[in-house]
Amino acid sequence: MVSFLVTWYHKTVKYRYDKGANAVYSIQFHLIFCVKYRRRVLEGPVAERLKEIVRHIAERFGVEIIDQKTALDHIHILFAGKPQLQVSKFVNSLKGVSSRLLRKEFPELRKHLWGSHFWSPSYSIASTGQVTLDVLKRYVEEQCHEAPSKVKKEGKSPKGEKDGANRK
Repeated sequence: MVSFLVTWYHKTVKYRYDKGANAVYSIQFHLIFCVKYRRRVLEGPVAERLKEIVRHIAERFGVEIIDQKTALDHIHILFAGKPQLQVSKFVNSLKGVSSRLLRKEFPELRKHLWGSHFWSPSYSIASTGQVTLDVLKRYVEEQCHEAPSKVKKEGKSPKGEKDGANRK
């Protein structure tokens, strides 16, 4: 993990980046999924075991769990991933494995949830950022209004040679 201090619009912001072989990146998501029929079963040992399962699966996918909180009928997971992460596969694994393990380890859940389902089939996911969309839009706008590049000034190449001077 790398941290940068950047001054952006007269504010100093500390960015948290991860590094790969060819990229520096900062990708975070907020994931929410609900128990089938919004049954209120995520409490006590069930909620704690769910959080353990989430951490274990995230580790297998190379995902960092930043935070996770359970309500009685849903879970919020804030996580960071690599550019190669296939988010839908990660979410499907989270839901499938946690469903199977929770139903196996807590048989009393069967009286609230029948069949082979624990989670609702849908989920909500949003990318999160360290900068708001409005700030990014302003930054891009300002970049487009800056002075044109001086590289091609007066018919010279970037090395200071006249155009075509080194061509064969």
